[in-house]
Amino acid sequence: MYTILKNKNAGLSEAVLAFAEELIGTPSVTTQEARVAGLVEQKMREIGYDKVFRDETGNVVGAIVGRESSPTVLLNSHLDTVESLEKGTVRRESDKLIGTGAADCKGGLAAQVFAGALLRRSLLPLRGNLVVAATVAEENGRGTGVRALMERTLPALGMKPDFVILGEPTNLGLYYGHDGWMELDVTVEGANPFHVDDAARAIASDLGAGENGETPQIENVFIRKPRFETVGGFRRATIPVVRRLGYGENAGQVVSQYKHEALRAAETSGAVAVDVAVRKETRRLASGLATTVQHLTHAWSIDPFHPLMTRAREALAAAGCEVRAGKWELGRLGMGTAGSVLVKEFGAPTIGYGPGREEQAHAAGEWVETAKIVEAVYGTAAMAHGLIGIPVCGWTSDEI
Repeated sequence: MYTILKNKNAGLSEAVLAFAEELIGTPSVTTQEARVAGLVEQKMREIGYDKVFRDETGNVVGAIVGRESSPTVLLNSHLDTVESLEKGTVRRESDKLIGTGAADCKGGLAAQVFAGALLRRSLLPLRGNLVVAATVAEENGRGTGVRALMERTLPALGMKPDFVILGEPTNLGLYYGHDGWMELDVTVEGANPFHVDDAARAIASDLGAGENGETPQIENVFIRKPRFETVGGFRRATIPVVRRLGYGENAGQVVSQYKHEALRAAETSGAVAVDVAVRKETRRLASGLATTVQHLTHAWSIDPFHPLMTRAREALAAAGCEVRAGKWELGRLGMGTAGSVLVKEFGAPTIGYGPGREEQAHAAGEWVETAKIVEAVYGTAAMAHGLIGIPVCGWTSDEI
C-alpha cells in the first residue's frame, strides 16, 4: 500500500509545488480570501473530489466519499495570512518557496488538497469520508471560518468529523496542543478627568506597564499605553492587555482576577468606574457576512495516546516517515490554531501535521521547504488512509 502511495506521490510532486507557489503568490489577508479560495476550489474540481463547494462564510470544502457514512477525517488549513509588505510576491530558491503564508499555512494547504489527489490516484478503498476544508478568517478572525464549518456546513452534509488534522506548521511533527491567549480591555471612566488619568496610570503600573509607556513581554503578558477619549461628557481610559492562557486557566477567572487588581489599584484615585472585558469587534468577511469576533484563543491539548495520535504514529512509521510528537510553542502572543475551536468548542480530536516551521509563521521572508511539502502529501495521505481506509490484504513485505 505504502509503495503505491509513495510512487504515485513522486508523480505529483511538481504539481503540488506549482499549486503551493500559486497559493503563496495570491494575496489573502484575513477577510480578503476570495481569490485564493477560487484557486483551491478549481484545483479540487480538477483533482476529482466527489463534492466541491464554497459555503456562505467563504470556506472551500472538498469531500471524497467513502463506502460508509463514517468515520470522517477532516483535513483543515486556513486560506488567510497576516498583513505583509510583500503583497503576494513569491519566489522559489533551490529548496524553498518564499512568500507570505508559505509556512502558515499555504504549504500545508497545498499538501492537504493533494493528499486527496494521492488517495484518488492510488485507488485504495476508503471506508469513511475524507473532507478537506480551506477556511477563512483564522488569523485575525479568531476561528470564524472553522466555527461556521462545524456549526452549519458539515452538519448540512450529514458529516461530523471523527478526526481532524491541521496543516499548520509543525515541520512534519505530530502536534497535539498549545496554550492560549486573550486580549483584554481594562476601562476606567469618570466625570473628573484627573481622577480617570490617575487611576489609569495606577492600574497600568500595577499590571506591569510602568510610568513610561509600553513594556516588552513580561512573563507572557503585554500591556500597552492607556488610550484616552471623551465619551458622552465622561473621560474614559482604555488599557489594552494581551495575556497568555495556560492549560489549566479559565478565561472568566482571569477576567475576574484582573478586575479585582484594577479596582484595588484605582482605590485612591477618586470616583471612577472600572471594568475588564475580553475585546470584541465586528468584522465583515470576504463573503459579505458580518460577524462578531472575540479576541480569545483557548489552550487545548489531546491525550498523546489518544487513538488519533496512536493511529497517526503507526501510519507514519509504516510509511517510513519520521514520527516526532510535540506541541506548538506559540512564541508570539496572539498566535494560535483552529484546534482551540475544534477541541474546546466541538470536542473534535485534533492534531497538526504540516510542512512549515513554526518560527517562520508571521516572519519577514517567510519560507517553506519544497521537499517537506511533497513529503507532507504522502504522510497526510498515509494517516488519512490509516484512519478511514479499508485494510488491504495480500501485499508483500516489500510493498509496505
